[in-house]
Amino acid sequence: MKDPRSDVIRVMLVDDMRGARTGFMMMLNNAPDIIVSCQAADGAQAIGYLRESPHQLPDVILMDVRMPVMDGIEATGIIKEEFPQIRILILTTYDEDDYAFDGLARGASGFLLKDATPRQLRDAVHAVYNGDAILTPRITGEVINRGVRTISDNARIKLLRGLFNSLSKREHEVAELVATGLSNQEISERMFIETASVRRTVSRVLAKMHMRDRVQIVIAWYQAGLNQMTNESATRFSTGNE
Repeated sequence: MKDPRSDVIRVMLVDDMRGARTGFMMMLNNAPDIIVSCQAADGAQAIGYLRESPHQLPDVILMDVRMPVMDGIEATGIIKEEFPQIRILILTTYDEDDYAFDGLARGASGFLLKDATPRQLRDAVHAVYNGDAILTPRITGEVINRGVRTISDNARIKLLRGLFNSLSKREHEVAELVATGLSNQEISERMFIETASVRRTVSRVLAKMHMRDRVQIVIAWYQAGLNQMTNESATRFSTGNE
């Protein structure tokens, strides 16, 4: 007999605060297609569960940052190495911006502020499950910019710009929209093309740039300084049409 819940999104909660886990579980379990299948109080405990239960892996992990024994950033790196198919969403607060960037660099699919509404939380789970990146507009720019300030290797910058320049016009446009944090659906609406076409284009961009996921596109875009070039072009365009 088929498990009636086999098609739901299985979520793991990793947070050292029991009350926080309970709150997230209540918000998520209200969705008909999401179930909290397991919980852990720290990163080490989460990794232990995954290793011991390879046939009951979650689809998405909501990962707190600061925890005893092993923090969420270290755990994210290990989990993405051993279980690359699992999507990880970093739960962060305003004073943890640097941690959030480290999470992205370790393979997280994005981050979300802990004060997110139930709807925002459920939408984020759906989004990362479907391959989108979650980069909260309120802190994305600051987080990425903090992380790339130390990138001063001209050869690296030249390499990244060369990779982006090797893309076709459509691929470059999609990469730019991905870098702004838009989902596949939002990109399809912006470009007036099918969502499936956006997915195929993103896949081609990832293959050409030898990248793991769309979060790496975002990081590379900022590291190459293309966000500044885009902003300057937009300013010139606006000024010229006043």
